[in-house]
Amino acid sequence: MPTAEWTAQQVVQAFPWDEAPQYLLRDQDRIYGTAFRQRVRNLGITEVLSAPCSPWQNPYVERLIGSIRRECLDHVMVLGERHLNRILTSYLAYYHYWRTHLSLEMDCPEPRPIQPSTLGPVRTVLEVDGLHHHYERWAA
Repeated sequence: MPTAEWTAQQVVQAFPWDEAPQYLLRDQDRIYGTAFRQRVRNLGITEVLSAPCSPWQNPYVERLIGSIRRECLDHVMVLGERHLNRILTSYLAYYHYWRTHLSLEMDCPEPRPIQPSTLGPVRTVLEVDGLHHHYERWAA
């Protein structure tokens, strides 16, 4: 189980070149102990605490975690840390490059190029070990 000292070191390593954010939204977990709070203060970050037992106070994280669970992890059996890392990396690539988002007018965060019909027939490309897919034109 991670300690407050380990978490403090992680936050320092996350922002090594004076690129720390202005604010850090966090919950009331014990992992954010004295060592963590001191490091965050030394980095010039202002902590904003969410109320206990209130996940709605960080809706972006809750939405992302829900998407990962519903669209990916609920459908696979994870066989270990390396396997989980591979699945999540693959899902992240799918999420950014192929999954459509209503808020982006059914585009994805990384816009896709429009493929001309002369490029070839439409083929299915499997993503996330076959859990999802997208379509592309491939030259014959």
